[in-house]
Amino acid sequence: MNMAKKDYYQVLGVIKTANEKEIKKAYKRLAMKYHPDRNQGDKRAESKFKEIKEAYEILTDEQKRAAYDQYGHAAFEQSGMSGGGFSGGFSSSGDFSDIFGDVFGDIFGSGRRQRSSTRGADLQYEMTLTLEEAVYGVSKEIRIPTLDRCIVCNGSGTKAGIKPETCSTCHGVGQVQMRQGFFAVQQSCPSCHGNGFIIKEPCIKCHGHGRVEKYKTLSVKIPKGVNTGDRIRLNGEGEVGENGAPAGNLYVQVNVARHAIFERDGNNLYCEVPINFSVAALGGEIDVPTLDGRVNLKIPAETQTGKIFRMRGKGVRDVRGGIIGDLMCRIFVETPVKLNDRQKLLLQEFGESLNCDSSSRNSPRSKSFLDSVKKFFDDLTK
Repeated sequence: MNMAKKDYYQVLGVIKTANEKEIKKAYKRLAMKYHPDRNQGDKRAESKFKEIKEAYEILTDEQKRAAYDQYGHAAFEQSGMSGGGFSGGFSSSGDFSDIFGDVFGDIFGSGRRQRSSTRGADLQYEMTLTLEEAVYGVSKEIRIPTLDRCIVCNGSGTKAGIKPETCSTCHGVGQVQMRQGFFAVQQSCPSCHGNGFIIKEPCIKCHGHGRVEKYKTLSVKIPKGVNTGDRIRLNGEGEVGENGAPAGNLYVQVNVARHAIFERDGNNLYCEVPINFSVAALGGEIDVPTLDGRVNLKIPAETQTGKIFRMRGKGVRDVRGGIIGDLMCRIFVETPVKLNDRQKLLLQEFGESLNCDSSSRNSPRSKSFLDSVKKFFDDLTK
């Protein structure tokens, strides 16, 4: 006996006399909480979900539940089988629609799903945007290769005018029962592979698959404020499922291209602004770019390289709305190049005037650095 397994009733949080409706309600609540799609990368949640589904599969089957009530987990350890053996293993990545189908199938009169109806595959499209497109939002048309429903057979997979034949092995149920000891094991029908029908005369267009390869053009609306790594989901725009199953989703993966002026960090924008050293020393006003146009920035006297000026509300609005970032202007004092003779002479006179004056007053950082260097070498010679 596997002593590590928990009591199935405790797993679902129900009493042993709970009816099927109470068990389904408990399962739905727990499955939604621990489903891997809502807990991506969480191994504990994945393990918990498998445990929940295993308990649900046993307790909602009349024969299995009776065997469990009488023999406990030992009832499912014969022939090396565990509780999961009844369904061929429990999927940890099933779609949420699978949960709703399991729980509410009987309520809406459709009964339990018996035929195999595999949802179509999800698709992913890489989209590169400019910074402006990402900030303000944009609508873009994309062309993607996909599998779509065959229009000749309308997804049935059979030749026009001919209907699929009901499987003679499972009589259209899609599953067969095999007796093992005192309980029955249900598994997918080996003849029709769970479809419930057999196609003897396949469609000449899709060769019996019900789907054909094609390109389709979609209009994708990109919301304001998206950033690299964001993903936009288009429900039902993935590949069409087989045998009339629902289509998967299309995921548009966003990548924002580098900008010539701005660098984005979250909702803030950074911009390096070069100024000449006379403006840096004396102060002045300059025009700086924003995504909304030019704005005036006052530079105070004695501004140094690396100084950052914040322009509030000139960044990016958060994709979820509300918060707007700022524009951070990082100052860079530029050394002049290609000087003419007069400019060189003026600079030489200016430099000489600095040497004549107190260096600590005009260049306090240089004075501090030179004092530190002098102390360093003096300490070495002691």
